Amino acid sequence: MKDMYAHVSVRILEKEYQVSCPASERTDLLDSAEALNVKMREIRDSGKVVGLDRIAVMAALNMANELLHAKARDEALEGNVGNRLKILCERVESVLGNSRQLDL
Repeated sequence: MKDMYAHVSVRILEKEYQVSCPASERTDLLDSAEALNVKMREIRDSGKVVGLDRIAVMAALNMANELLHAKARDEALEGNVGNRLKILCERVESVLGNSRQLDL
């Protein structure tokens, strides 16, 4: 079954935008718009970048960079957890193997 769509109004740098999204993603869209608005305000208020399109590009680049760093951290954590699970499994198998030998 298809999701019902919500029409959402978001405000970014004093401009209103009408956006449609699945109703189940409405809150995520509002949170994303607020995060973008905050990032764009930071860039605008720094005074180093002028023009809405340039501010938007800089915000997108900063957010993409943050996303790539977060993905890299997640991958590192996954690898660390995977290694620890492998070591734990080996220990459990070793203990169970020793226990089986004693039962014989």
